[in-house]
Amino acid sequence: MENKIKNVIRDLEQKHKVKVLYACETGSRAWGFPSPDSDYDVRMIYMHDLDWYLSLSDKKDTIEFMSDDGELDVTGWDIKKCLKLMWKSNGTLLERVQSPVVYREENNIASVLKAFADKCFAPIATMHHYLGMAKNSFSEINGKDEIKLKKLFYALRATLACKWLLEKNSVPPIVFMEMVNKLSFEEELKTKIKNLIELKLRKMESYIHPAEKDLNNFITFELEVADKEFKGLSGRKEKEVDLESLFKQIVKTY
Repeated sequence: MENKIKNVIRDLEQKHKVKVLYACETGSRAWGFPSPDSDYDVRMIYMHDLDWYLSLSDKKDTIEFMSDDGELDVTGWDIKKCLKLMWKSNGTLLERVQSPVVYREENNIASVLKAFADKCFAPIATMHHYLGMAKNSFSEINGKDEIKLKKLFYALRATLACKWLLEKNSVPPIVFMEMVNKLSFEEELKTKIKNLIELKLRKMESYIHPAEKDLNNFITFELEVADKEFKGLSGRKEKEVDLESLFKQIVKTY
């Protein structure tokens, strides 16, 4: 599959006349709890040649591709769009530059973007991202006797990201088990989560699982805490960030 993904990346480069700077896995395969039939969610950061950026007209700054069998979902964002979103401490991009599965990286660009993300990181903005995600995911399973196990993990992952922001005041790790292992909560729940991951790795995406009331109670409690305390989180570390210079540097040198 890796070769297929790399071939698709090359084909998209040629078709859209761009240069892919970075391409990685996101979703459950990057988080660490894929099902056997999980699709591949590949996300790219790309750039055009200089003339494209000098145009006065507004142009599409995204690329989308879905394989005929639905197994491969590829999305790309232009570097200018990515830098603007990262400046706002966008949770999606903060995850992507941490991905443990990288299909393409030009000239150590991930480290450049991570350093920029650190300067831009605003815990309160990232909390808005994960808190909204956690509430939406949890609303789909709360109060039900049977649930899709994948939905429980979506809610758990976003909830632990909120807890991480409150406890660590740093960017939440993309790898789910890193949060589980390093955050402070009951060992019994940690053991249950680890056992459920082992189960999910064997079960298809459609697998229906009995509701886990203790985990539901944990999510409910942690989201109530996040709702009460998120306003005390800080904004961006550095008020003045030279976004223009970084953009020009990347376009000229990559």
